[in-house]
Amino acid sequence: MPSLRHTIADDLRTQIITGHLKAGARLPSEPVLAAQYKVSTPTLRNALALLQAEGLIEKIHGKGNFVRHPLRRLTYTGGRLTPDTDLHVTIRTTNLRARGDLGVLLKVPSCTPLTEFLYLTHQGVTPHSLARVYVPRDLAPPELPWARPGLAETQETVTTRLATPEEASALRISSTLAVLAITRVSSDTAGRVVEAARLVLPGDRANALFITHHTTVERGTEG
Repeated sequence: MPSLRHTIADDLRTQIITGHLKAGARLPSEPVLAAQYKVSTPTLRNALALLQAEGLIEKIHGKGNFVRHPLRRLTYTGGRLTPDTDLHVTIRTTNLRARGDLGVLLKVPSCTPLTEFLYLTHQGVTPHSLARVYVPRDLAPPELPWARPGLAETQETVTTRLATPEEASALRISSTLAVLAITRVSSDTAGRVVEAARLVLPGDRANALFITHHTTVERGTEG
């Protein structure tokens, strides 16, 4: 037998899919919904959390719960985001020092000067993905670092985890939503790490595509 939270989520999901609750619409307040479904407020919030994890609704602090506009999916392939639609990007640049695991990632001594490029992509007014790119300051280009030439090797570590409070706030997602976390480290032909990037993609709109190119070695014929 479905739990109360799943029953409530199923009903609200149906209303959203059928258009009874339209994109951008504000849901009734949580106390009103709890009274409507005759459940406690914690049970109602658990039901809403299911819909938040699916990307159907979003909770805006101080305003309430809203039906989300359909979000385009992001595909991460070849070290780049390839969205199905045009997104606009805001970029913030900060100078800082290598501390903790940043020094380990970039293989530089503690307190080495770095430049951080913070990228936040949006679809309309909705945040879509978050990336932080770290470059030793003596290598930081005046332009954006995404198309850096002369790279010899890039290693990527991909994990899934829950969003941190900071990420959930920046991306306006539930802290119960899983994110795709990608750590990318790039080295030049001399073996120096020239860039470390941390990308966070909400799990309700992200795909990761990995392509392996196999080289076939032809054997010579013996005479």
